[in-house]
Amino acid sequence: MRLVPRTLLWRSFLLIAGVMLLSVLAWFAIFTHFEREPRSRQLAQTIVSVANLTRTALVTARPEARVQLLSELSEREGIRVYPAEADDRIVPLPDRPFVARVKQLVRERLGDETRFAIQRDDERALFVSFRLEHGDDDEYWLALPRERLERFFPLEWIGWAAAALLLSLAGAWLLVARLEKPLRKLAAAAKEIGRGARPEPVPVDGPAEVETLALAFNQMGADLARLDEDRALLLAGVSHDLRTPLTRLRMGIELSAMDDAQRADAIADIEEMDRTIGQFLDFARPDGGEIRQPTDLGALLEELVGGYRHRGAPVTLDAIPVIAAVRAQALRRAVANLIENALRHAGAEQPIDVVLQCVGADARIEVRDRGPGIPATEADRLKLPFTRLDDARSGATGAGLGLAIVDRIARAHGGRLDLLPRDSGGLLARITLPSAPQ
Repeated sequence: MRLVPRTLLWRSFLLIAGVMLLSVLAWFAIFTHFEREPRSRQLAQTIVSVANLTRTALVTARPEARVQLLSELSEREGIRVYPAEADDRIVPLPDRPFVARVKQLVRERLGDETRFAIQRDDERALFVSFRLEHGDDDEYWLALPRERLERFFPLEWIGWAAAALLLSLAGAWLLVARLEKPLRKLAAAAKEIGRGARPEPVPVDGPAEVETLALAFNQMGADLARLDEDRALLLAGVSHDLRTPLTRLRMGIELSAMDDAQRADAIADIEEMDRTIGQFLDFARPDGGEIRQPTDLGALLEELVGGYRHRGAPVTLDAIPVIAAVRAQALRRAVANLIENALRHAGAEQPIDVVLQCVGADARIEVRDRGPGIPATEADRLKLPFTRLDDARSGATGAGLGLAIVDRIARAHGGRLDLLPRDSGGLLARITLPSAPQ
């Protein structure tokens, strides 16, 4: 499982959220640090003032009025005074920097013998010891409300911090979403170009960097389209210039005084040259300028296989009715290349099986032979132009473009070509056409 999302949207969202959270925590730490000294001085001054006022009130009050005084302090101010006993069970204050600073400041004013506690016997409060007179042996506990020592974190702060965080994340979401939309269009157009198609220019909008990228991408697409057109035009001209003398050469051979064997060999060489020129043209423009149209794939294959049967080739067909939007002539040329490869490498006597089936939403056209097959490690390499197996180079015919043409046609349809070993021996060449309705 990936712990880090791969999309730009979520990565940016989480990054901004993390930065905002760290920023809030940093500001809280800074506030706590600089707020500690003023608050400790204020609390220490309060404790010293209460202790001095209580001491003064007790010393100056008449003995019979002291009980009433202590009662009023307890009821009105929450201040209680207890005599300190030797057997008092006290719990010291927590060891925190803020508490240590308060104790230091109080002892500077009330004396180093001042004691502190957070609990006395079973009562919890802020206990501070004091004496009525300097050097007096009698010690008293001054009990203040514990809330004066503790700091309460306002819940409103959490709400405002959450609101600020949500607003920041909403802004980040809108910003990144606006950036992601043109990038998604660029990715889709790049896939179209990878399949050999010519997509429409992507919209030039968004931030300046994205606009620059879109302009460069559109320029690249236009350059590639112009390059393909120039290459197709060049090869068309070369093929025309070559095929005309080849035709004259064949007519001359037909009318020459050669014996039949020499004439047949010469004509076979000329036909091989003509097929090679045709392969160059097919590779330069695999779609032939066609547009996709709904086509009965079963009927297309039946017509193609029927031509091979008429020539006596052992080609069989097992097809189901499938209607798909394809470039019919380009797909016909691709399947024909696979059948020609099977006949050439498996032998004219071995049966060639052509199968059309649907698997899920995909249509599959398979050409199965009983030849020597292709090693799995060489399957991808043989899809490259001008590539053959090493042991097949001697005596090989053609330009090595057959499988490259099939691969380009399959990718132009949004599909793929797979070269797989056949279970019973041989090769299974499969063209997969995605989203082909039955």
